[in-house]
Amino acid sequence: MDEKMTNNKQDKKFRGLSFGKIMLASAVGTLIVMILIGLFKLVVLLGIVGSSSSETEPIAAESFLKIDLTESIPERTPGDLEAILSQTEGTGFSDILRGLDAAATDNKIKGIYLYLGSTYTLSWGKSEELREALLAFRKSGKPVLAYADGYSQQGYYLVSAADSIYLNPSGLVEFRGIGAEAMFFKEMLDRLDVKITLIRPKNNSFKSAGETYTMNHMSDANREQIRQYIKSIWGHVTEKISETRNISVERLNVLADSLSACLPEDALQNGLVDKLCFESDISTTIKEVYKGKKIVEISKYHPTIKNNINVKERIAIIYAEGDVNIGTGTGTGVYSDKIAKALNDAANDDNIKAIVLRVNSPGGMVTASEIMTHAVANARAKKPVIVSMSDVAASAGYEISCNATCIVAEPTTITGSIGVFATLPELGGTLRRYLGITTDTAKTNTNSTALSIMRPISPRALELMQRNVEDFYTVFIGRVAKGRDLDVDFVDSIARGRVWTGLDALELGLVDTLGGLETAIAIAAREANIKTYRVVDYPVKETLWEQIMNMRKNSSGTLAMTSENIPTRPTIQPSTPLMGDGVWIGGNAVIETLTRICETQGLQARVEFILITE
Repeated sequence: MDEKMTNNKQDKKFRGLSFGKIMLASAVGTLIVMILIGLFKLVVLLGIVGSSSSETEPIAAESFLKIDLTESIPERTPGDLEAILSQTEGTGFSDILRGLDAAATDNKIKGIYLYLGSTYTLSWGKSEELREALLAFRKSGKPVLAYADGYSQQGYYLVSAADSIYLNPSGLVEFRGIGAEAMFFKEMLDRLDVKITLIRPKNNSFKSAGETYTMNHMSDANREQIRQYIKSIWGHVTEKISETRNISVERLNVLADSLSACLPEDALQNGLVDKLCFESDISTTIKEVYKGKKIVEISKYHPTIKNNINVKERIAIIYAEGDVNIGTGTGTGVYSDKIAKALNDAANDDNIKAIVLRVNSPGGMVTASEIMTHAVANARAKKPVIVSMSDVAASAGYEISCNATCIVAEPTTITGSIGVFATLPELGGTLRRYLGITTDTAKTNTNSTALSIMRPISPRALELMQRNVEDFYTVFIGRVAKGRDLDVDFVDSIARGRVWTGLDALELGLVDTLGGLETAIAIAAREANIKTYRVVDYPVKETLWEQIMNMRKNSSGTLAMTSENIPTRPTIQPSTPLMGDGVWIGGNAVIETLTRICETQGLQARVEFILITE
């Protein structure tokens, strides 16, 4: 009995103090874990800095240069901090191109080995550019070999430029033509009682980015433009494959229609691949057939390339990759202040004779694109500015390009989408229905709360926003007409938010010539009237400490209040990245969709599209 009473007292004592003790213990434990994680990251940082400062290893004679295309490849080789945050130490696309160019005349390099594994990360634009670089490399007489456990259509298009294509005996070649599939959230938002108002110029029927929230199917205009650009890409792709694999375009389409070249034996029999083998066999082939003594990763090779370091005259490459955003920021993104500063710095540097602006962006905030468009015009007044379009340079990505001296695009580049839209969410019903949260207002004027996300937009505010999008569209087509020396009415007829491939854009006058980054650099040298030059990358890479301090300076939590064009609209930073084709991966689709809606503030000039190819 006494023992039972003692236990009861101890239980009561424990229950009375347990919450506080548990909270304290949790807080202390969390703090210790955070300190340990911080120390671990610091050790990793120091390790990377130490390793990056070590001397470059010499390249052995009789080497094959291996290009691994299974990991995401940014336009530019990431710095130390970027590599840690993105968990990649891969070589940037521009350095891969430079590596291929140097390897063609490097006596130590006997050939190229393309490894695609089971995943291939490049889209049509970069696939086109790398393919052309491989064809140029082959003119040296050195072989290009390619291996994959399975080829996506973009991957196969790339390796169709190789001398020999190898496939895993159990792999697939997904050769079936290009299909597009868009995702729509309207019915989900209806169930959540979320209401979306889409505002766009009255004639911008092709500006379909906001339709994903307001419709449950493709609009006729959107279906028309998608059909056009996938047809353009597929026509170009089959023509080029036909040239290098000696299979007629008609035959290629028969194979795609019937899926007759997808299985390994079928792909071999129909001439899409040259041999079925395993990856381990490639090393043997390189050694015995091509007399290669070593396989060297491109990441080890590109630092050894000499870049005319003593040459005074230079061409600056400014990288604009990702969504267009206002201000400065860390990670992948086209941040207006960063790009404008890079343009200004390059324009005012007497050693910089020309600028190449490398654009890979689906667009984004209008205010940000306006800042960069103005900076491009100012830079062009001082020296040639050549735009090199990568996978996509559309909407705001096209606006910042249109004032350049010359625009270079790949045939498969997605561009155009000259238009604008705004989406205004109303979440009051959602919060009331699911969380029991309501709001009330006190205001000084009739429309003080007209743009609140908690209630319907007022008629006057809607009228104002409609005028806003109409006015900017007029400005947009005016900028394009002036920059491209085209009639405003003609620009309006081909604009209206419509997406074009680089091939179609060339015929319309929206771009000047077809090609990649190397083509743009050559044009820049010609425009600047220089023959010997050094290529330098902008923005200039910050030191590791500067990156850390800027990251700390720009960190502002997950919820921020902004006032760009649409005042006091909250913006929530997304927890998972948005793929270039408009599909969210990972996380909760509902949360991601609401996040995307809430973060889309101000006028937007962006394109979202989906190419289903694998």
